[in-house]
Amino acid sequence: MMKTIKEINEKIKKGEAVIVRADEMPEIYEENPKRAAKEVDIVTTGTFGAMCSSGALLNFGHSDPPIKMQRIWLNNVEAYTGLAAVDAYLGATQLSEDRGFEYGGAHVIEDLVKGVEVNLKATAYRTDCYPRKEVETAITLDDMNQAWLLNPRNCYQKYNAAINSTNTLLQTYMGTLLPNFGNVNFSGTGEISPLNNDPNYETIGLGTRIFLCGAKGHVISEGTQHSPKTGFGTIFVQGDLKEMSPDFIAGATIPNYGTSLFVGIGIPIPILNEDVAKSTAVRNKDITVNLFDYGVPRRTRPVVREVNYEELFSGKVDINGKKVRTSSQSSMKVSHKIMETLGQWVEDKEFFLSKPIKNLPGDSEFRPLKVKEETKFVADIMIKKAITAYQKDSLKKVSEILVKNAIDQIPIVDSNNKLVGIVTTWDITKALAKGEKRISEIMTKRVITSRKDEPIDVVARRLDKNSIGSTPVVDEDNRVIGIITMADIIHRGVSK
Repeated sequence: MMKTIKEINEKIKKGEAVIVRADEMPEIYEENPKRAAKEVDIVTTGTFGAMCSSGALLNFGHSDPPIKMQRIWLNNVEAYTGLAAVDAYLGATQLSEDRGFEYGGAHVIEDLVKGVEVNLKATAYRTDCYPRKEVETAITLDDMNQAWLLNPRNCYQKYNAAINSTNTLLQTYMGTLLPNFGNVNFSGTGEISPLNNDPNYETIGLGTRIFLCGAKGHVISEGTQHSPKTGFGTIFVQGDLKEMSPDFIAGATIPNYGTSLFVGIGIPIPILNEDVAKSTAVRNKDITVNLFDYGVPRRTRPVVREVNYEELFSGKVDINGKKVRTSSQSSMKVSHKIMETLGQWVEDKEFFLSKPIKNLPGDSEFRPLKVKEETKFVADIMIKKAITAYQKDSLKKVSEILVKNAIDQIPIVDSNNKLVGIVTTWDITKALAKGEKRISEIMTKRVITSRKDEPIDVVARRLDKNSIGSTPVVDEDNRVIGIITMADIIHRGVSK
């Protein structure tokens, strides 16, 4: 049994097309696969989440006298101008020069869609045909000639989940990760995600018409880092910003990471044959991802375990016998609204399907950046014989160790050399003033540590973030095997 997009469009025109949501299709298919493939014409899908690789291509028009805009700022967020005199690309993750993480390109895009007036400032060098050197004005979306949402990498088929094994809180693009396996963050919409419903790209390709932030947009290519071999396909999408709705596009601030743009995408999957029908019957329990330990900020970070979207959406996953709370970084509520809206558009004959003029590649795989200079790790520069003390040691003894070795902090270990705390010269000073006598009473028990296989750039960030000069280096059993200082990194690591 085969259907064509042309035949389905004819059914849309006649008001006869059978449209179901992606979360309804599994049950319909399981009842009778052949009947589902024959009777269902379109399955609507949806996703709404942070998609950092997004932005807007804008044309401002020429002023009088004209200016060849060399640098442009919108609400003090700089846009890229190496295109033409009055064209610019505003990236969603570009930060404001005066508001930091609180405001960026994504927020400017949201403001424009909402009809808010934004400040445009441009500077230039003078030429005979472009004599103006600077301009500053206020504009709205309606004032622009063209304003296109142009997103190079959107709509990941699925996303890996994140957890943090360290004893310090981490703030990442996957949100805030609590220490000591305190929570699991994940993204994506599982069984209703567009690319999960057409993993072989039989219906999604160059020219596919889609729902994009409340407007009709198109897929114009595979997305950057498109990796269908590993189940992580992406798409490059484009649509008219002037037609979009603030219900389906929003600027976001990810704490201590940066800004991103929440993008709403829905793709209607035409049921052309039984294979496509089977793909749209996917369930959350069948979509698996790796749960990575983001406490190891490297490309080869360890996998804690494999999880599926059914577990993730349940609210808790099992980690070594412990139930750990999960949290989604995508909005299922808005994603369902996208599916419903897209279905209504089709039913009202406002949206017709388009046949791709070229299929997306199905055999490509993501490749990491090739770096020629050698990466240095903690093991390369750490001091391997760390000076330590014991909980049973007196304040006097620990003070003498600090003075003798000209150091201002010392790791406290147990009889097996396992780290139990840390003491600084300031701790000693306070203890003497208060009359405290035991190391166990004054030591800091939650210690910021490092591992020998970590890149020194990662440790430098950790030291800077926590305003400390050094950290103990521990092994998998939390035994102290060395120490690394900022001085080591600067003088021996030469971290750039």
